[in-house]
Amino acid sequence: MKSEDTPFEGGPMDGRVLPVLVGPTGHPPKTYRIPVPDAAGGQPTVLVYRRVPRGHSKRLGLPQGWKYEYDPEGKPDKLKWPWSKPDTVPDATPGGKPDDTDG
Repeated sequence: MKSEDTPFEGGPMDGRVLPVLVGPTGHPPKTYRIPVPDAAGGQPTVLVYRRVPRGHSKRLGLPQGWKYEYDPEGKPDKLKWPWSKPDTVPDATPGGKPDDTDG
């Protein structure tokens, strides 16, 4: 398997460079999860890093490499299908109906 030295930014891994396995396309995974064992023997803490472009080329704007940035929330990735409903923020009005004061 081929690996690529990838820098990490933010969080506890800030400034470190680790070899990360790349896939068949030559890109590292979109998310990198690092389990950190608990000192008391409880559930391990999982650090989540997201892949972002390291820089872009001037002429074509192609990514020049990848780096990982710390994601403190660490939400899991969802598959986004074209027919899926978009994630919406709930409004003050229930069901998206207009207020009674709108006439």
